[in-house]
Amino acid sequence: MPKDQTASRASSKILWRIAVIITMGSLGFGYDTGVISGALPFMALDASQGGLGLTPVSEGLVACALIFGGAVGALFAGQLSDRYGRLAVLKALALLFAVGALGTAMAPTLWAMVATRFVLGIAVGGASSTVPVLIAELAAPQHRGRLVCQSEVMVVSGQCLAYIASAGLAHLFDSPFIWRYMLAIALIPAALLYIGMHFVPSSPRWLVAKGRVAEAKTTLSGIRDSSREVDHELKEIIAQCDVERRHGGLFNILKEPWLLKLLGIGIGLGFVLQFTGVNAFVYYTPMILKETGMGTNAALVATIGNGVVSVVAALIGMWVINRIGRRTMLLMGLMVVVLAQVFLGVVLNFLPHSLAQSYLALGGVLVFLFFMQMCIGPVYWLLMSELFPTRARGLMNGISVSVFWVFNAIVAFLFPVLLSELGGMTFFLFAVINIGSILFCLLWLPETKGLTLEQIEQHMEQRLGGRKWQGNEAPAY
Repeated sequence: MPKDQTASRASSKILWRIAVIITMGSLGFGYDTGVISGALPFMALDASQGGLGLTPVSEGLVACALIFGGAVGALFAGQLSDRYGRLAVLKALALLFAVGALGTAMAPTLWAMVATRFVLGIAVGGASSTVPVLIAELAAPQHRGRLVCQSEVMVVSGQCLAYIASAGLAHLFDSPFIWRYMLAIALIPAALLYIGMHFVPSSPRWLVAKGRVAEAKTTLSGIRDSSREVDHELKEIIAQCDVERRHGGLFNILKEPWLLKLLGIGIGLGFVLQFTGVNAFVYYTPMILKETGMGTNAALVATIGNGVVSVVAALIGMWVINRIGRRTMLLMGLMVVVLAQVFLGVVLNFLPHSLAQSYLALGGVLVFLFFMQMCIGPVYWLLMSELFPTRARGLMNGISVSVFWVFNAIVAFLFPVLLSELGGMTFFLFAVINIGSILFCLLWLPETKGLTLEQIEQHMEQRLGGRKWQGNEAPAY
């Protein structure tokens, strides 16, 4: 076997191991967002029966506390990671994951639960903005797509594990306190993340930005195929950091018009993802299926099907993203999502309640989730790690992902209201919104496949700043 091919395989294995460790944060993210659906029925029991005596309103408070914590965590983790490094922030987030998991498992009252779910949300939001960025800054261009998409695979895997663990524990142990054990399981990914981060290198781009060039070279030498590749990439990073230092402080950069436009694109992509209605399906699939007359138990089993389909779809998305490209995948996913939503609207509005209607609705939900988790979810997190310049990646990523969590809360709050008032017409409304999202992506979204982070930055500045792109690999529009 040629020496360079051997080196390539060795560096690839190292990067995959690093990504597995880092994405323990994504696994915790997925588990903590998914487990609440299984825990809430037990938490709703009276305190004398082992629950917290939740009402529908307080159930909403418990569910939304994590979402609002996520918005806060994403915003501040982004800024802190620019200052102290992605690695240090992830270690701190691992501790917050543990505190939040333990706190929710032991919460004696409603308000203790809301407070600890908010703390857990800070960890979830911080991980959602920091994990993809660190992976992207460590990965070579040819590996970046699949490695960052591994984060999305771990998120949906965490959600699937939460559904399975909740159903399994509830079936095996006839105890009203079982919800506490469901929530406590989140300690496992938190511990794995904290321990694993001691074996992960710092971002070479962050090291160069802090003047630690020798350390950056050492890091690159361990995760690149050849010294020539190391020298070329390090030279490119240093040159870009020198340009960035001349642009002033962290918040001053947002006065630059092209960066404000770029931030608008990042926020817009968060709207695109959340207003597909994906979290409405994640949170409320049983409610949707019960609209067709399906029984409660059958609807809950179908939720596990959602988790399995999402994992399979994310794995396929990770495999194809470097072959198809980010922009093409996102547009393809949105087109199928629109068709699935129109199909659901027709099924729920124009077919009589029957077993056939239930299965057709379930089929529409699964098709939606398959293309959502294969084409849209992975591409969003990948673009959040690629689009923003090094000097403000944490800040701009944090702002974008923070607003993304606000969009999450809006959809989670509005969907059950719309479903009760409009019924199946709700899905036609989402379809119209997603047609607008397709137009947004056609007009503004670049193709970043195969480009280094520095090339992407140069292109976006030239494109949004009104200057013509001069690169050899012009991203397609």
